Amino acid sequence: MFQEERIAAIMEHLKQHERIDIKEICRLFDVSRDTARRDLLKMEELGLILRTHGGAVLPKKTKEVYEYKERLGRESGEKHEIANLAASLIKTGDFIMMDASTTVQFAAEQLSAENIVVVTNSIDIADVLSKKEKVRTCLLGGELHSQHRFLFGQSTIAKLADYHANKLFLGACGITANGLSYPHEEDGAVKREMIRRADQVIVLADHTKFGEQMFYKIAELDAVDLLITDKKPNEAMMATLIEHQVELLVVSEVESDD
Repeated sequence: MFQEERIAAIMEHLKQHERIDIKEICRLFDVSRDTARRDLLKMEELGLILRTHGGAVLPKKTKEVYEYKERLGRESGEKHEIANLAASLIKTGDFIMMDASTTVQFAAEQLSAENIVVVTNSIDIADVLSKKEKVRTCLLGGELHSQHRFLFGQSTIAKLADYHANKLFLGACGITANGLSYPHEEDGAVKREMIRRADQVIVLADHTKFGEQMFYKIAELDAVDLLITDKKPNEAMMATLIEHQVELLVVSEVESDD
């Protein structure tokens, strides 16, 4: 096997297991420790990995490429389908929370239930809901993150202590066996508090979020009750979701059942 082939195979292993050590490389590809080290050095030069003592991990993502309004225009049809399914789970009389994410905003746009209360730290979701007569909206106060359109800070978190929701709808940036992660600590701290204040935590995530590790972890997978996505994750991730008792709804499978 050529080095380029091993590198591709090592990357596939990392996407599924998040880390690899030199012993595993030697065992999986029947190569010497020196060859395994050279492979990792090459991968580090290419910016594919972060080397650790005796192995490697995938680099953590710390930035979003686009600002919130740009992301709204770039979102896929799959995310709209995820949002439509999420909106169908909101029933008359529900008290819900919605975080500041584009997929959750799409769910807010599709919301048709009446006599519900929504708590959010998203100024865009609050604007969407202000046009719905049968929805009462509670916009959390705090400091405004102008690029990504969310409110954050100690006053935001303190205000959340006044609320308790039936359902929380969270967008997702990264989902791994380690849990849910996001690029911004400020927004992540608010999401973490929202999880504490909700009976049911519903995560909306397209398949590209599986295996992604962002800067700030907000919760273990045990905190998630329901995950709505467009495609099933790989076998390793499926086993992890089952282990943590996360219910999975795949949009295409739900549609085919109807």
